[in-house]
Amino acid sequence: MSRYILAIDQGTTSSRAILFDKSTKIVATGQQEFEQHFPASGWVEHDPADIWTTTLATCKQALRDANTTINDVAAIGITNQRETTIIWDRDTGKPIHNAIVWQDRRTSDFCAHLKASGLEPLFKEKTGLLLDPYFSGTKINWLLENVEGARSKAEAGKLAFGTVDCFLLWHLTGGKVHATDATNASRTLIYDIHEGCWSDELLKALNIPTSLLPEVKDCSTHFGDLDPSLFGGTTKITGIAGDQQAATIGQACFEPGMLKSTYGTGCFALLNTGSTPVNSNNKLLTTIAYQLDGKPTYALEGSIFVAGSAVQWLRDGLGIIEEAHQSGELAAKADEQQDVIMVPAFVGLGAPYWDADCRGAIFGLTRATGPAELSKAALESVCYQTRDLLDAMKADIGDSMTTVLRVDGGMVASDWTMQRLADLLGAPVDRPQILETTALGAAYLAGLAIGFYPKPDEFAKTWGLETRFSPTLQQETRDAAYSRWQDAISRTLTSQ
Repeated sequence: MSRYILAIDQGTTSSRAILFDKSTKIVATGQQEFEQHFPASGWVEHDPADIWTTTLATCKQALRDANTTINDVAAIGITNQRETTIIWDRDTGKPIHNAIVWQDRRTSDFCAHLKASGLEPLFKEKTGLLLDPYFSGTKINWLLENVEGARSKAEAGKLAFGTVDCFLLWHLTGGKVHATDATNASRTLIYDIHEGCWSDELLKALNIPTSLLPEVKDCSTHFGDLDPSLFGGTTKITGIAGDQQAATIGQACFEPGMLKSTYGTGCFALLNTGSTPVNSNNKLLTTIAYQLDGKPTYALEGSIFVAGSAVQWLRDGLGIIEEAHQSGELAAKADEQQDVIMVPAFVGLGAPYWDADCRGAIFGLTRATGPAELSKAALESVCYQTRDLLDAMKADIGDSMTTVLRVDGGMVASDWTMQRLADLLGAPVDRPQILETTALGAAYLAGLAIGFYPKPDEFAKTWGLETRFSPTLQQETRDAAYSRWQDAISRTLTSQ
């Protein structure tokens, strides 16, 4: 019997491949960063060829490091940066344009036009989403309107749209399968999360031909078979989920009220609401957490666009650190008498503000402000934004929400940051033994489909706590700090 599950974790700044064994232990990992493209202010693109080649390379690296072959892999699971939009030629597989990344804001004016036309309530009712450039639908429209010949080819059925999972699945199966899963579909702005299908009404509003669209499947099912020419053998692809939903699964948040927050390029908090979608009154998103056996489980989601990318800015933009892990070490040395607040709206603000046009700002600078204070402000901005999300969730669902936050992602390796998060939230923060929860979620979905891993209730028992960070700040101190954050936000927003 094959011994491993191969998880592909295709993210915003890097591609990773991780081999998990039967006990969900990590056996080998491959990772490669790839180039980010910023062709105009607020625009973010990826070369789809970079996404594909780094995915292939990291899979081969993981297999090589484990001294094994694809024949020892029982199944493949895919998790991916969500909302990032690719359209390619069905005959050649060649993209018609660079991928438009989830962070991209080029469709702000189109979203404003749709809002002015009174369409946002319709989109929110059917998709659980707001009209924002973040989502795939308006990106598809932009590509069809701005790439020469794209609309006529799309209407002739010659083009295919996909989020990154769909693009990878197409190429992994040698162009045989054009499909996605319910979680990724639920982030496109054109999928009805209640009816479980693409919405003709929303497609018409965005002028998107149905022929572009992939088939939508459960998260854990047989999607297709690996093209033997890629790795010298084949296996099944049996799991797909968008990265934040995959992390929710990897964190075993299977019960309503359970909450996780992932700190990667952005920060995304998901609250399991069970079989009932909750309509947010506080600008959170209603989305599909996962879908098994044809039954969707829903979540409330808060999306923060800048988290780890604020640390990247400290490294690449300011040059005050050389490695990301140094940010916490530097923050710990900051002058406690300085109240420097950073609003990291590099690409606008997500939940609960949804201001696509505001930009970043720093408040409270003095002559004594230096690298340590800026590092502290960058890390604290992530903590404050998390409180924004959790306060909104509590306002939506009340006391049925857990008081413990399960965390994952690259930033949670910093003890200083996690302690500060607990302090500013006034709630326990649990860091798991396995930090690669996004990849673990993808692996679990793939393994579940073939009986390699147990049912969710049994899998949940394997979740292990590494460290619990408990709050130490007095309520008065915590609230005073949060008030300073709220004041900074009010000065930054363009839409008051």
